Amino acid sequence: MSNHSPAAGRSLLYLVVAGAAWGTAGAAASLLFLASDLGPLALSFWRCAGGLVVLLGVLAVRRAHSGRGRARPAAGVASPGSPSAGSLIVTGLLFTLFQAAYFAAVRETGLAVGTVVTLGAGPVLIALGARSWMGERLGRGGALAVAGALAGLAVLVLGSGGAEVRPLGVGWALLSAAGYAGMTLRARRLGQRGAAGDPLVTTAWSVAVGAVCLLPLAAAEGLLPHTADLGRVLWLLLYVATVPTALAYALYFTGAAAVRAATVSVIMLIEPVSAAAIAVLVLGERLTGAVVLGTVLLLTAVGALIAAESRRPAGGPAGPAEPAGSAAVRPAPQSAAR
Repeated sequence: MSNHSPAAGRSLLYLVVAGAAWGTAGAAASLLFLASDLGPLALSFWRCAGGLVVLLGVLAVRRAHSGRGRARPAAGVASPGSPSAGSLIVTGLLFTLFQAAYFAAVRETGLAVGTVVTLGAGPVLIALGARSWMGERLGRGGALAVAGALAGLAVLVLGSGGAEVRPLGVGWALLSAAGYAGMTLRARRLGQRGAAGDPLVTTAWSVAVGAVCLLPLAAAEGLLPHTADLGRVLWLLLYVATVPTALAYALYFTGAAAVRAATVSVIMLIEPVSAAAIAVLVLGERLTGAVVLGTVLLLTAVGALIAAESRRPAGGPAGPAEPAGSAAVRPAPQSAAR
């Protein structure tokens, strides 16, 4: 069909790339932990701080090339179509909550349970929030896709066995999922209002707030790595700051502003698929039946939602919660898969 939205197609691609990039962060972190004594909170701080440096450099270069001779807005005044500083700080706080609570969940209940509860609860919270806050309905097709994705996630992450469920860890994981859901819903809502702003700026604010909040925790854990292979550690930190942080979050905020919130949450489950593929192909982990089955279930659900989203016609009427005039950033009306 020729009536699909090219902007929606690009947004879906951005989300797929972002999810795949996020999946590489786990492998990079594993290599960092093997090469140094850096802890997870310190790694998160350097990820945010390094990502901020990269983003500020990109913004400075872009401003130098495109801003010559243009009048600049007064300091503290948001440009039209951009979120306020307060709104950006809230997004950054949600980003920090998502990251820090996830690591707390992993510490309390292990990687497998922490991951499956955080990433599994996220789509449910997002679907409920999108339905009540923005009127985005989750039809039978969409509900089946979400259920299939969650089943695939559970099989993929818990299939190896040995997982131990601890209530405190589950609580941290649910708090992390709430932060992720809030971040996704805010990005979508701002996109509906035409106020999503520059995704590079949003990402820079998010990682800046994250770096400030994580600094005392990282300092208590041990901020500087002790290693015999400093060059390798620095290259890995540069990769984590650049690809799964600066690039991936800029793509995520771009896509999340234009694609239905529940669809975003399911597409981002490509992250554990990417991580599992890297673990098998690069780190030499064994390919199990659980990995294959979970990957197939997840990718089938993601593919179904991508196909449904890409078939939605551009420029349709606004949904119940969408204001008039937001067609440029709003995907078209919901398809049968919803």
